[in-house]
This record gives sequence, C-alpha cells and structure tokens, in this order.
Amino acid sequence: MSTPLLLYGATGYTGRLILEEALAKGLRPVLAGRNPAALRELAAPHGLDWRDAALTDATALDRALDGITTVLHCAGPFAQTATPMLEACLRRGAHYLDITGEISVFEQMAAADARARAAGITLLPGVGFDVVPSDCLALHLKQRLPGATSLTLAFTPGTGASHGTALTMAQNAGAGGAVRRNGRITSVPAGWRTMQVDFGDRVRHCVSIPWGDVSTAWHSTGIPDITVFAAASPAAVRSLRFSRYLAPLLGTVPVQWMMRRAIDRRPPGPSAEQRGRAVARLWGEVTDASGASARARITAPDGYTLTALAAVASARRVLDGDVDAGFRTPAMAFGADFVTLLPGVVREDAS
Repeated sequence: MSTPLLLYGATGYTGRLILEEALAKGLRPVLAGRNPAALRELAAPHGLDWRDAALTDATALDRALDGITTVLHCAGPFAQTATPMLEACLRRGAHYLDITGEISVFEQMAAADARARAAGITLLPGVGFDVVPSDCLALHLKQRLPGATSLTLAFTPGTGASHGTALTMAQNAGAGGAVRRNGRITSVPAGWRTMQVDFGDRVRHCVSIPWGDVSTAWHSTGIPDITVFAAASPAAVRSLRFSRYLAPLLGTVPVQWMMRRAIDRRPPGPSAEQRGRAVARLWGEVTDASGASARARITAPDGYTLTALAAVASARRVLDGDVDAGFRTPAMAFGADFVTLLPGVVREDAS
C-alpha cells in the first residue's frame, strides 16, 4: 500500500523507529534526508522510494515534496530545521507534522496559522513524546476543572536521550528556563524551581524546565499560568543551576563543538532492550482561583517508543483528512483522549 507521506530524517535514530511503526501499520512512506547512501540502504529492504534533499536547498526540497500530501519531519534540532521545511510545505501545499519539543518552534508554527489556512494545510508540531501525552493530559485536566488558571506538569521519559535530543539540549545549554505567566512566556533561571512528584510508582525529585507545553498547553487549554517539571537527581539540579554562571561560555563555538564531539561518541539512542524495560510517567495538576484542584497521571511506553506510536497515529489521521487546516496542537487536533488510544498508555485521575 503506497501513501503520499514523506518521512524526513528517516535515517536518524527516531526516524528509524517511526519507519518501523509506519510499516507495521501498513504505511509505506517516501524516505527523505540529506544522505543518499544512507537513504538507499534503509529503503532497499522494504522496496521504498527515497529522495535526497538538504534543507538548505529549496529547489531540492520542492522536488522531494512532489506528489506528497503530508510531511512528517523528524530531523532536529528543529529550531534550525523547521523553517525550511515549513516554507516548503506552504509552497507545495503539504501538511506539516514534526516531533519537536522546542518552545520557539511551537510559537513559530502558531504564528504561521493564517498562512497555513490560506494554503489549506495543517501545521501539527510535537506529535511525539514531546508533546502528545502531556498536551492530552493538560486538556483532560482542563475539562475536569474548566475554570483552571494554573497548570503544573511533570514527567520522566523512562530512558536516556538519543543523539538528536542530546544535540538539541546542547544547543540550548545556557539558555535558561521558561514558564508561562499571565498568558505570556516568561524567562526564568535554569533550575528555577524543584518539587516532589508522586508518579504513582514512587515520589521523584523534579526540576522546572523549558518544555514545549509552556507553549502548547496554553494554545490547547487557555490556562494562563503553566510550569513544566522533569524528574532529575539533586546532583543534576545542582549542575543545571551552576550552568547559569556558564551561560555565555556554553553558547560559544568551541564549547558547542566539544559537546557535539562528546555526543557523537555515544550510542545513537537507547537499545531496544532498554526501551522495552522502560516506562514513561507523567503527572499533572490544575487549580482555579478558589483553590479547587484536579490531578491525573499517565503511564506509557518509554518516550521514544511512544514517539513512534504517536507520530504514526497522527500522520494516519492527517492523511485521512481528520484535521482542519491551520495550526493545531495534538490535543486540539485529536482531543484529550487521543493518547489513551495508543498501545500501553493508561491514564488515571489522582486524588
């Protein structure tokens, strides 16, 4: 079964996981990226079409999108790669999906809403672990407490980072944190706050981070105050806070080069065995002006497995014409219960 779906960044760690899931679901995407040899090797065993196109080459991108109705963009860091792919999709009339977790990219896509509507395409960023489960959890909590004015989310992905995730983290090292206050994204120091979170299996130490929901949860729920936490050891929190003093140095070319070299020496991502043993957990709480609150938790496969499941399910729905044109978050597009339809995901309301 052929499909007019382009999987860009297919040869990366997460791209390969998404390809496996797509094939298991009967989709046969066109593979794309900038390395012809790697694309040919990946496509051959499955008899798939492939197209090489660097994101810096608009003409090649336009050729790659010929006959394509939907792009699933998996090549980060998306702060660098999203713009050329977005512009290509607008030119070619192809729906745009990605697996970013970067606040700036979500805001960029939201700002392109009118252009996407005019072009008749959907902009649906964040269809992986960033931010499908947390976005759906945020909307679920908002539905439980419609007058909510504050949202707190926390998560532990279950595994370590892939090359792509680590590169994005390195690129943003020293950038500080971000929260939403009174409807506006606000900068805060790195490691701004900590809290203890009961994820259902045990209580974990967590630290505030600039996660994508600082952007997306506001678009999905309208809640004006949003903070996101991630599980982290006290030592990791101390390192994060120490980075405040190194911020000017962390963004320099030599330090970025050294961090990239260190990342390149690591395995591309968690092994299948590691992913199979891991469990991702999320927790959320909303409160309103009267002090009333509602809480819920989600248990799911590890973050990378969930990314593959969610990305393919999202692409399938867009291919089927289930999403209107314009900018959408996952919860806006598919509803709060979307994540609970994915294999291995359980949501429970908590006291």
